[in-house]
Amino acid sequence: MSRARLRLPATSANLGPGFDTLALALKLYLEIEAEPAERFTIDASGRDAALCAETENNLLLATYSDLLAAHHQPVVPLRLGMNNGIPLGMGCGSSAAVRLAAVALASHFGGLAWSRDRILAEACRLEGHPDNAAACWLGGFVASGADGDRVQAVSFAPPPEWRAVIAMPREPLATTASRAVLPAAWPGRDVVANLQRVALLTAAFARGESALLANAMRDWLHQPYRAEACPLLPKLLPLAGQAGIAGVALSGAGPAVLLLALSEQAAHGAKQFVSAALGANTEVELLVCELESWPALVESFD
Repeated sequence: MSRARLRLPATSANLGPGFDTLALALKLYLEIEAEPAERFTIDASGRDAALCAETENNLLLATYSDLLAAHHQPVVPLRLGMNNGIPLGMGCGSSAAVRLAAVALASHFGGLAWSRDRILAEACRLEGHPDNAAACWLGGFVASGADGDRVQAVSFAPPPEWRAVIAMPREPLATTASRAVLPAAWPGRDVVANLQRVALLTAAFARGESALLANAMRDWLHQPYRAEACPLLPKLLPLAGQAGIAGVALSGAGPAVLLLALSEQAAHGAKQFVSAALGANTEVELLVCELESWPALVESFD
């Protein structure tokens, strides 16, 4: 049985108003090489290597095994070589990347021979919403929607000079905890305001209209409710439109914050503005990365 190699990018979803709809792929990767073995083992490096190397209560291994069992296929133990570059629990799509990896590995080693569309649909079902998984799988700026088991997603490349600055606090935040603070319903005026900005934001990325981003990334549906659990957000939102920072939004469900910069130089300059806005007493890690326009890599090799 041939070995498998995967490379899946981090993602930042919602992008302000695009709740469970819009996402952006980032050049931070989960990289895996897998081969059959007598038992499950993981040789991990990179971010949170010790956590990634644990085989007990491991989301990737559990998802892989459950999928094979559900499709009446033998569970083939794997030896995994893993290099993780995606921050865990920060709203950067780590769970979507892991679930996509698990589905792709189940398809390969279980002989399911699923298409890329089927792999994406299965990962979206497991995630419960399609935004992160679609951007991770397709790359670029992605608008997505799901109708039952059917997923529709459109991807296009954002301007190549734009950069992401990710501001991350010390402590992670579970997506379930972040969703728990959201209301059951919203005022109609807030829904309309978000719809307007989703349209503007999609057009701004498609045409490279950076002047629209500060306004187009405003949100009324989730960020106001998540601000208390994500304290970096209210401190950094006022930077939108300043000094090459085109827009600011919570990254996924948080607690990290995404700042879109217009160039590499502006991104590194933005780090100074972020540090000034947060003050010396706030522990924060700042990552600058390019936007990923290419789809996830999945290949077999001998």
